[in-house]
Amino acid sequence: MISEVTDGVYDLTATELNGGRYRVFLFDGETPTLVDAAFEDTVDVVADDLAELGVDPERLVVTHGDGDHVGGLAALADRFDLETWAPEGTDVGDFEPTHRYGDGDEIGRFTAVHTPGHTESHHSLVDEDADVAVLGDAVFGADARGLPEGYFVLPTAFYSADLDRADESLGRLLEYDFDVGLVYHGSSVTANASEKLDRFVNFVGKPE
Repeated sequence: MISEVTDGVYDLTATELNGGRYRVFLFDGETPTLVDAAFEDTVDVVADDLAELGVDPERLVVTHGDGDHVGGLAALADRFDLETWAPEGTDVGDFEPTHRYGDGDEIGRFTAVHTPGHTESHHSLVDEDADVAVLGDAVFGADARGLPEGYFVLPTAFYSADLDRADESLGRLLEYDFDVGLVYHGSSVTANASEKLDRFVNFVGKPE
């Protein structure tokens, strides 16, 4: 299933399992770029979506090493002859990415922001020119936890290596402005995303 989240940015839903959607994001443009790779067995679905859009990707960037984000990495890279980027310290199996990146690095249109907690090497990717951030699993859409969509929540401790650190690291994203915040679980926030994240981090009554 394909949906255009904002101009030139597409949510390619690779599969739905146990009520959840598992995604790859496509940024069309001068260098068409996929962000994350879903599962090994969803590569054909992603390829079919790209064919329907008439886009041949050139780059794939991984936010972190969970199976629903890197499972299809090797097969997508091979099928499309992709330049690949993965965070330093992220295990992507036997596949060797073209590049490793870290906090503050520029990857085409994106600035990488280290947001550990969900995993140690988790990074978010911010494109301020397009007013979009890929937040990976640093946050979920609120409807993933049964709340109204259009807002963010933290992943539970079950899904976080260090929930306290995941909470603290969200403050690093407040240095950037973006209207759209893309997430992989629940619904992405498509308006006033950085303002809503600020309110989530700096909640009323937060201790100094």
